[in-house]
Order: sequence, then structure tokens, then C-alpha cells
Amino acid sequence: MEAAELRCTVAVEQPLPGGQAPRRRVMRGALVLLGRNELRQPVLRVVSGSGGAAAALSFVLAGDGVRLFTRFAGEGRAAVRVGPSGAQVLLSDCPPDTLRRFLRLLRVKVATGQRGTPRVPRLLDRPPPAFTIISPLQERDILRAPGRLRGGEAQGESQVQDHRAEWRPSVRLSAEQEAVMGVVRSGKSIFFTGCAGTGKSFLLKKIVGSLPPKTTYATASTGVAACHIGGTTLHAFAALLSSLLPGIGSGKTPLEQCIQLAERPGVRQHWLSCQHLIIDEISMVDGKFFDKLEAVARAVRKREEPFGGIQLIICGDFLQLPPVCKANEETTFCFQAKSWRKCIHINMELTEVRRQTDKTFVSLLSAIRLGRCTEEVTRQLMQTADNRSERDGILATRLCTHKDDVEITNERCLQQLSGEVHTFEALDSDPMLVKLIDAQCPVGGRVELKLGAQVMLAKNLDVSQGLVNGARGVVVGFESEQKGLPKVRFLCGITQVIKMEKWVFKGPSGVHLTRQQLPLKLAWAISIHKSQGMSLDCVEISLSRVFESGQAYVALSRARSLAGLRVLDFDPKVVRADPSVLQFYRQLRRHQLLAQDSLNDKEN
Repeated sequence: MEAAELRCTVAVEQPLPGGQAPRRRVMRGALVLLGRNELRQPVLRVVSGSGGAAAALSFVLAGDGVRLFTRFAGEGRAAVRVGPSGAQVLLSDCPPDTLRRFLRLLRVKVATGQRGTPRVPRLLDRPPPAFTIISPLQERDILRAPGRLRGGEAQGESQVQDHRAEWRPSVRLSAEQEAVMGVVRSGKSIFFTGCAGTGKSFLLKKIVGSLPPKTTYATASTGVAACHIGGTTLHAFAALLSSLLPGIGSGKTPLEQCIQLAERPGVRQHWLSCQHLIIDEISMVDGKFFDKLEAVARAVRKREEPFGGIQLIICGDFLQLPPVCKANEETTFCFQAKSWRKCIHINMELTEVRRQTDKTFVSLLSAIRLGRCTEEVTRQLMQTADNRSERDGILATRLCTHKDDVEITNERCLQQLSGEVHTFEALDSDPMLVKLIDAQCPVGGRVELKLGAQVMLAKNLDVSQGLVNGARGVVVGFESEQKGLPKVRFLCGITQVIKMEKWVFKGPSGVHLTRQQLPLKLAWAISIHKSQGMSLDCVEISLSRVFESGQAYVALSRARSLAGLRVLDFDPKVVRADPSVLQFYRQLRRHQLLAQDSLNDKEN
């Protein structure tokens, strides 16, 4: 349901005569309401955080002067020009998803309200001034609305799209996901987990969109995972980049030196302003590093609560890829960190698998995840060696355990194709920080393609049509125009010209970095590490060189179905799970069951 109210920072600018600077009033923690007056006209009301009738401002949203500026809605900022006088209501630090819903409601209600001028009652029967919250958005509102409401071209914003085109039923959270969201809203620190395909990344994006941007920092253990949630790496957030301090990921750098780095101007401000810290793919974060971050947070923020009082929202599956460590180094998971128990208030596990619908395959993956490889599981996986999932010239992607194998395979296969190489160079916002952009962007600075090249989408373009991150395709042509953009036929049946897309990342000290590039990468092979979070329609896996616990499970769980999976040279010995992780999950489930039983007793 679209929200008719918004809690955020509001600046109201009202023009003054004679070319004077506009009068500006800033209200922090203000309540913004969308309603109707006694004439049924849409009204925007702003109530100061301090409350009181005198602290409320109301603006009638009628006439051609109403305009929306929504270019930065994804960052929690927008503006509404409220009438012919030129007054503007500037909204900032809004939870992005809540802001988008509010703007959509405002846009459609104003557009439908412009269809006819309300009858102005005679003076004698004029009702007293009134304000009622506007009704929720219905499909009939979309159908009644005229095509467009003007957007803010002055700020680089194109015309707002047709309302009917943007009316799509949103994917609802499951009961489990809603329970996690409830804990997040309560302000408690939470770790939520689940096997591959239970919607952890989807839920995490919803959480990011529900929190105020200025006080929320989304991070992940790897650059690719950080890119998926629009954040930065955990090391970059902490300003403890491994390039500055070799070995910090394993916790070897002295704590005093870490605190000195975090106390630098700009970096310190991040630590002080952070109220919600999100960490994705926690399984790859070293426990000693987690302890060090917790101590740095308390020292910099000068508060003795766990993590200096920051709410932690941590996501991942410890039965997937473990922390990267050097030979002869002992792996320490985050749940083994000294500070873990005092930092995490609630542990929750998602159990509803959404990626795979075949119950047989789901059961097989569940066994593999726990390190169990029965004779039946072995038989089913060995049978997949005969699968032929290729279709329309689109081959199965090979998942490799080592990055070098991926590069060699893709380069060799591209060279074997006849025809001209088409090269596409990225446009980066800061050429001096190319290495940092490379670490976080899923596509490289240079993309080389040929006719017949096997490719994979690296960004969601149109989820409803199946053009999603990980969608497989083959290059079937290039435009004859100057840019020579590639035309790709995808496994979902769509053939489309792929245009340049933009990725935005947070760099050091919060600076925004961007890369414009084709959202494509060669897909004869990809690494298991880079495949995390992806869903693949046709995949071929060689597991003979598996070297980590959980690696075989991550690879196998990328497939949507057994029919789209081909496993080569399978050996049951590669299926293993870390005993300490298995013990952690047994305890987690025991506590979750006890908590559920306690809740049921209270209800009865």
C-alpha cells in the first residue's frame, strides 16, 4: 500500500518579491502528510517535529504549477513545487522505498484530481476547513489518471512515466521475512540467515530501502555483494582498506593503528553518523576482524554499548563460503568472535526456498549444505552429467573454483570465434580510483564481444520479462550506428539491444563513484565466488578442484533446477561442511524453537 505519510527532514522554500533570496525554513523529523481539504483537493501538510498547530504548513496541490523532482529518490531526496507561487517542499533523509511509495501516491492523486475543477460552495454553506488523510491508491486511480504529471526537467529529470506502465503488483514479503523486518524496525541488532534461494538478498534490499539513508550504511564482505545492495565493502566503510594495511582482514593490524585510521577527518564522521550498519555475506568476514571493528566503533563513538550503540543488521549463510585466509591460518567465523553474542540480540533463519521449486532438488541441496552426500544424492548428481540444457545457441555456463580458470576459458573461447572484436570502454567518474571501482563493479572497464559470444546480464533490466542479473544469452548482432551496441538473444526468449548502464558505489569518505558500461560479461565460465547471489538457468560445474567447505553447495545451488544442471567428475568427498558451523546452526534452531514455543504458550 502506498504511504500517505512520511517522516523526514523538510526544507520549505517560499519566494519573496523583488528578487530576494527565498525564505527557507528547515524542520528535522517532520511529519509529511498527504490529504484532502473540504473541497476534496489534494493537500500536502508538513508538521514540525516539535508539533503544535502553529508548526504545521499546508499546501494545496492543484493547478499546472505542481511539479515533482524525483531524480534522487533512490538516495532519499525529492522536491515538490506546490503551486504557481513557486514554493517548494524539499524532502531529504527519507527511507527510499517509503519515499517512492509516497511520491507515487501523490503523483496519481494529483493527476486524477486535475481531471475536473471541484465545485466551490457558496459562502453561506461553505464547510469549516478540514483535512483528511488521502485514501490508498487503487487500480482504478491508475486507470482514471491522465497520462503524465510533469517532472522536473530543470534538474535533469525526464517526464514522469505513464502511471499505467508503472503499476505493477509488488512482491510481498513472506511471514518469515516480515518477522525479520519487524525486528529491524524495533531497533534491535539481528543476524538472519537461510539456505541459498530463501530471498536473503531480496529482503536485505527491502531493509536498505526502509531505513533513512544518512544514518544507514550498507556493506558487504566483497565488492560484488556490496554492489548488489548499493553499498560498499566493509573494509571501505571502516576506512581500513587492505591496500593501506596488508593483513588487516585477518585481524593482524594492531587495534591502536586501526583506531587512528578511523579517527581521521571524514572517516570519523561516518562512524558517528552511523545508526544502522548492514553487513551482507557475513560468512566471508573473519571473526578477529569483526572483534576489531567492534572495538573501533566503541573507541571512535566513545560509547561502551556493543558496537558503540550501532544497530547491526547482518545477513549471510555460514554454510556457504568461509573467510579467505592464508595457508596454515585457522579460520575464525564471525559467530566465534568474542563480541558476537553481546552484539547480536536476535538470530533468525529463513526456511522457505524461492529459487528452486522442485522439491527433490531442494531436498538434495539441503543435504549437500549440511555436508551429507548419500548414495541417492550421489546418483542424482552423477546423472546430471548427461543433461543437455543448451538452447538457441546458448551454452551452459561453467562454474570454476579458481579465478584463473575462468579468465583462461573465456579468453580462449572468444578467440576461437571468427569475426571482428567489438570493444566497449567504461566511463568512470574517477580514473584514479579504477582499482576500487573494479573491486565493486560486476563488469570490467573493458568489455570485448564478438558475434556468437556467450554473455550474462550483470544487472536487472526488466524483472517481469526475465532480464535479470545472471540471465544467459548469446550475441546475435551489433547495431550499425556509431556506438555499435550488441544485440543479445536471451534464454527467456527476448532479443534486445543492450545499452550502457550506470553503477553507483560509495567510495572512501562517502564519495560517490560511478561506472558506465555494458551490463554484460562473458559467460563461458564464471567463478563460484562471483556467482554468489545469482540464479542460473543452465550451468555446468566441475567440482574436482573444490578446496573449501561450502564451495560445492554454493556452486550447485546457483542452478534453478536439476534439468538445468550438469555436474562433471563428481566426487562425494568434495561435499563437506565445517563442524563448528553445523553446531552453531543446531543451537540457533534450538533457540528459535524455544522462542516459538514460548510465544505459543503466551498466546494460549
